[in-house]
Formats: sequence, structure tokens, C-alpha cells
Amino acid sequence: MPTLIRAKFIVVGDASVGKSSLCQVFHSDGSFFNKNYTMTTGVEMVTKQINIPDTKDSVEIYLYDSAGKEIFTDHVSKFWDHPSGVVVVYDAATEATFSNCQKWLDRVRQTEPNLHIPGVLIANKVDLDQRRRVSPKAGKDFALSHGLAYFECSAKEMQGVDAPFYFLANEFYKLYQERIETLKSLS
Repeated sequence: MPTLIRAKFIVVGDASVGKSSLCQVFHSDGSFFNKNYTMTTGVEMVTKQINIPDTKDSVEIYLYDSAGKEIFTDHVSKFWDHPSGVVVVYDAATEATFSNCQKWLDRVRQTEPNLHIPGVLIANKVDLDQRRRVSPKAGKDFALSHGLAYFECSAKEMQGVDAPFYFLANEFYKLYQERIETLKSLS
């Protein structure tokens, strides 16, 4: 019998790094990219069901796209309780957004200090290669040192957008299966 499990992924990063664009392109299977910037002022949620390879199971992911402006932090962090995973996004062409990744990661992980929260680090806007300020090595090193998987994307070019979300869904599914096995062994 197929199993559907639900996962809550918190999407964080500075304003204008492309968090909403990544979520919308992923949610719409690449059919929607808003060319006009609209600042997220709270939390916007999108859902998508992902089938797990080699099983009949699927993970329904809830992406909580959070505002990146400091002024909204207290408001949006109220939606971050019990996360299944974290998506930290920065603009590969803006070094300051990369420098702030630590702050965003810490804020989400503070919601569950005694729990390992799997996550990904996304370098977005890699289509702006001529303006790139953060090297892939710097991104990979940060991700590795914080237990995150590293991905490069371009929401605008719809390049590599699915991979981080599919990765997180599969990681969440593995953790779910491990917990089921642990519970079975206890009974």
C-alpha cells in the first residue's frame, strides 16, 4: 500500500536572492517565472507531491517561503516550528547574501536545537556568471561544514531547480524509514 508522508521545508535567505522564484518555478514544473520582483512580506506556502524512486510512496512537501527582510524576521519565524528540512538560498552574484547564510541557518536550527534538520544550500542566479562573486568552492565548503548538500540553480533559466527539492524529499523519506525501523525494533 502506498504511503504519503508530509514534510515541512523552510526556505530562507536574504531579500531578492530568488527564494520565491525558485519555489514558484519548482511548484509549476517550470511553467511560471515572475519577471517582476515582488517582495515577500510574510510566509508564502506552496505544496508539491514527489514520488520516491523505486517505491510506491511519495512525500508531499510544504515549502514555507519566508521573507528575507530583517523587519519581518520575528513574524515569519513563528511559522518555522517543527521543520523537516531547511533550504538556504543565496545570490551567487552578491557576496553579502552568502555571508548571511550562517545567520539564516542558525535561526531555523534554533527552532529545534536538539534535532538534526537536514538541508540544502542553493547558489541561485548562476546564469549571471559574469557577475558571480561567490565561487562554487566557497559554497561547497560552507555546505560541507554545516551538514548541507550544495546545489547551483537559476530560477530564471529554470536550470537545476528541481534537484535540491527532490534531494531533500528523498533525505526526509530515508529519515522517516529509519524512524519506522527503530519503532519496530522497540516493539
